[in-house]
This record gives sequence, structure tokens and C-alpha cells, in this order.
Amino acid sequence: MHVGLNLIFLVPGETGGMETYARELIPALLQERPDLRLTAFINREAHEARSGPWGDLIPSVTIPVDARDRRQWVIGEQRYLPRAAALHGVDVLHSLATTSPAWGSFRRVTTIHDLIYRLYPEAHFGLNTLGLHALVPLSARRSHRIIAISESTRRDLQSLFGTPPEKIDVVYEGTGASLPLDPVPAAELRERHSLGDRPVLLSASAKRPVKNLKRLLDALALIPVERRPVTILPGYPTPYEPELREHAQTQGVAADVRWLGWVSDAELEGLYALADLFVFPSLYEGFGLPVLEAMRRGVPVACSNRSSLPEIAGDAALLFDPEDAHAIAQAIERVLGDPAEAELMRAAGRAQAERFTWQAAARGTVATYERALRSA
Repeated sequence: MHVGLNLIFLVPGETGGMETYARELIPALLQERPDLRLTAFINREAHEARSGPWGDLIPSVTIPVDARDRRQWVIGEQRYLPRAAALHGVDVLHSLATTSPAWGSFRRVTTIHDLIYRLYPEAHFGLNTLGLHALVPLSARRSHRIIAISESTRRDLQSLFGTPPEKIDVVYEGTGASLPLDPVPAAELRERHSLGDRPVLLSASAKRPVKNLKRLLDALALIPVERRPVTILPGYPTPYEPELREHAQTQGVAADVRWLGWVSDAELEGLYALADLFVFPSLYEGFGLPVLEAMRRGVPVACSNRSSLPEIAGDAALLFDPEDAHAIAQAIERVLGDPAEAELMRAAGRAQAERFTWQAAARGTVATYERALRSA
């Protein structure tokens, strides 16, 4: 079987969770099925970066588009990619980032991560949402098989698009096989970010409205100053961040928040090791990988009870209503105030995270390829 991987979307270092999905899935597919022939179709930026399993582990074909330009990305995916995939003799074309070509002589498999653009359109900035309204339903209709990364996404596909359930395979993402080494030491981080000896709350996410960080700030304001943790918010900045900073100021918690932006892998690992609690108040997630990443590092987790998060967190996290600041504050205080419960949550979280592996994701993905071929 010759499988083409549609990576035209992928700009190394700028594509977030979907880049992680590609980086982790490719080596897992090769391990699962050494006889599987894979070809990556990439853009100019990925070609020039020359870093990743596309090109290192599997051959790649460059589609001459600049993926930072959404118009070029769409033209590359809808016009150039089908021709290139046919020219290289692809049997199955797997699009890894929710949109896919609408035509081609090959079987088409698309991983649809979420339908956030429909449910929370403010999650995307600029004109991206307009394009998604046309391209995602088209991809769902024209694909021979769809991979949904959670039961939550599967339900959304059925309810919003009327996608037949027999066309959808739920294949969970995984977590990394090993943890990075050499985290920045706790003492250094406490000094660097003026943390003193206060308890530390970590919430790693993009600064977007759907991540619900404004209510997290409201929850902090409800916690008495003498018990209030210092909250660290790493994650790339967005046009929404100034509004969040202003809200922190209004709520009187600006001195209790650290806005870090992007941090190195070593620093992020150090922050996980330092954190007393990981809080994730997101209103919508297709999968919720940050929750599992915290769990596998043994950090207690309190998270939203919306979309895929209860499904992924299971009984290992403390769930709360993300629209209720008092519920968020109570969850934070409950974990920080009960070391015995926090220790139980650390163990339960590690066990829950071990259920999600990239090897299992690869097995499920290959099974979807085979079903797509049988649908010919």
C-alpha cells in the first residue's frame, strides 16, 4: 500500500498540535507496518526547514506553495496535490489537518480534529473561518473515510454535517513515549519568574477566547490572597492577549499571573515539574492533549467538563463547569488544599495517560487505510 500524507498545511514550529500529530504519527506508522510505503507532500517552508520525519524518515514531494498564505494553501491542496499524488502512484491520500482535496483517483482519508470553527467561530482570527466553512464540509463529504480524534468530534460530525457514522473511525492521539531530559531547575524558574515559595498553577494554551482564560482569572480573584497560587500561562501570544491582561488588571490579579509566551522545551518541562496543579478551562477541545501531557508528568489536573475533555481525562481529573468561575476556584482550592488527594490524582493521571499511545494511533490509522481501499 502506498500512502501519501497531505502535509501542505505544516509550517515547522508554527502549526501547533497538528504538527505534533504528524511528527508522532509518521514514525509510529513505520514501526507498526514496516512494509507501508509513505510519501509526504509538503510545502516550501517545510522543505526549507529540513527538519522532521518528512524527508528524514520518508521521502517527500514539495508542492510549490507558501502555506502561511491561506489562499496558496488551498490552491495547493485542491489543485496541485491531487495531480502530484496521482503522478506518484498513491493508493490512499491521508490529509492530517481537517481539510483535504475534493477529487483524485486515489482513496481519500481525512483526520478531522474538531469543528471549533462552527461551534466557536471566534477561536479563529482573520478570514480563516470563512474558508473552513466551505472546505471542512466538502472534505467530510468527499473523503472515503474520516478519522475523528475523539467520540466528541464524531458526534459533532454527525450532528452538524449529517456524516454517516459508518464512515467515521475514532482514533485517539497519543502521548510521547518518553519525557524530555534536563528540565530547567525549579529554583532557577522560581527566581526567573519571581514565584517566591507560592504554590504554582500551570495552564498551557493559546491565548484565544475559547480557551476560557478570562474565567480562570475570575476564579483566581475569588481565592483569598493568602491562599492564591501564582498562575503561569505559557503559550503563543494572540491579538486577544491584551484583553486578557487588562482583565487580570481589572480583577486585581495581575500580580499573580505570569504571561510567558513561547518557552523552550527545557523550561516547559521545568514548569510541569514545578506545578502543583494543571488547570485547563477550555470550552471546546477536539482531543485535549495538554491534559494528557500534564497527567503523564504526574501533575494533578482540574479541567473543563465540556466536549472531549471528560472522555480523555476519565476519572483521573477533577472536572468543573467552565462557565462557573466559582466552580473553577473551588476545584483549584480543593486540590491545593488536600495533599493526599493531589497525590492520588498524580498516580491516576499517569495511569490514564498510559492508555493513549501513538502506536495504538498508528494501528487504528492503518486499519482506516485498509477500510478506505475496500470501499473502492
